[in-house]
Amino acid sequence: MGERKIGHIDGIAPGAEFHRRVQVKRNNLHGDTVRGISTLLDDDGSHIADAIVLHGGYEDDHDDWDSIRYTGASPDVDKYKIKGVPRLRRSQSWDYADNAALKRSYERGHPVRVIRGWKGDKRYSPIDCYRYDGLYLVTDIRTAVAHSPAPDGSPVDICQFDLKRLPEDRQDPTSLEHQIADLLERREEAPAESADGEGTADEPDEEAETQEEAAQGEKFPETRTARVQRLVRDDAVIRNVKRLYAGECQVCGLRLLGPDGKPYSEGAHIRPLGKPHRGPDVEPNVLCLCPNCHVRLDIGAIVIEDDWSIVVRAGAFGMDVRPKLKRHRRHTIHLDYLRYHREWWLGR
Repeated sequence: MGERKIGHIDGIAPGAEFHRRVQVKRNNLHGDTVRGISTLLDDDGSHIADAIVLHGGYEDDHDDWDSIRYTGASPDVDKYKIKGVPRLRRSQSWDYADNAALKRSYERGHPVRVIRGWKGDKRYSPIDCYRYDGLYLVTDIRTAVAHSPAPDGSPVDICQFDLKRLPEDRQDPTSLEHQIADLLERREEAPAESADGEGTADEPDEEAETQEEAAQGEKFPETRTARVQRLVRDDAVIRNVKRLYAGECQVCGLRLLGPDGKPYSEGAHIRPLGKPHRGPDVEPNVLCLCPNCHVRLDIGAIVIEDDWSIVVRAGAFGMDVRPKLKRHRRHTIHLDYLRYHREWWLGR
C-alpha cells in the first residue's frame, strides 16, 4: 500500500473493507486506531486532517451519504456516554489539535478520506467492519450548540463540519488505473503504422476498399474509442452480502452451482447507482439474487413491501418467488431503499 497522504492511497479503491481499525491504520487510510480525526503534517509543517471515521459518533452527527454533518473532537476527559451515545461535559475548542487540523484542511481545500464503521447510520453502515468510502471536501464549518446540555444543564458548544462527497469523476484513480488510462490515450493519439513502424503509403487505399465493399452490401460496425474515466469501486460490499447467503437467491431461493461446486449469484442494488437514482454502494442497499431475479428487480417486475412481502408485477412462467424476502440477521436491509425502488416503479 502507498504511504499515508492527502487523497486516495494507491491500490485502495472506495468500497474496500477492513475487519478492524488496526487494519485501516496499517493500510495508511487513517493514522490512529481510536480517534475519529486523523492528522498529518502539511508541506509547511502544520497539522492538517487527512481522514475521519464515522462509527456511532455524537448525536449531532448526520450522515446522508453525499453530505455529512460531523461533530469535532474533544479530550477523553470531556466525554461520557448515555446508553452508548457519546456526550460532552463541556464545550469543544477550535484550538484542540484535531479540530484545528480539520479546520485547516477546510481552509486549504484539502479533501479527506471518509471511513464508515458498522455502528454508524444504518442506511450506509457495513457489516461488522470498516469501509473506505472515498474522498469528501469540507465545505463549511461553524460553532453550534449541541442537542444535549452538559451534566450541570449548561449549553455545550461544538465544532461542526459540513462535508460533501466529491463527484465520481473527481475520485482519483489509482496508479494502475492511471497507467491504463495513459495507455489508452497513447493508442488514441498514435498514427497508423505498419508492423515495422513505417508508414503504409504504397498499400491499397483502405477507405476505397471499404466503400467498394459497402456498395456490394457488406456493412461494417462503427469503431469507437473507450477511455478509463473513473475509479471502479472495490467489490467487497457485494462479496460481503453474497457470502452471508452462500449464493442463495433471497427472492426465489435458487442456488446455482458451477462444475467446481462454487455457487454463482449476483449483487443487486435496490436503489440503482448513478444518475438519476444516485444510490450508494453499501450493504443495506444490496441483495443477493440469481440472474433472473436480478433482472426482475431491475425492470420493476417485482417490488418489495415494508413487511418484506414480495409483490410480483409481471409474471415469469415456471419461476416461483418466496412470500417474503429472505433476510440474514446480520444483513440490515434499509427500508428507505425498498421504498425508493417501489415508488420509482409504481409511478411508471
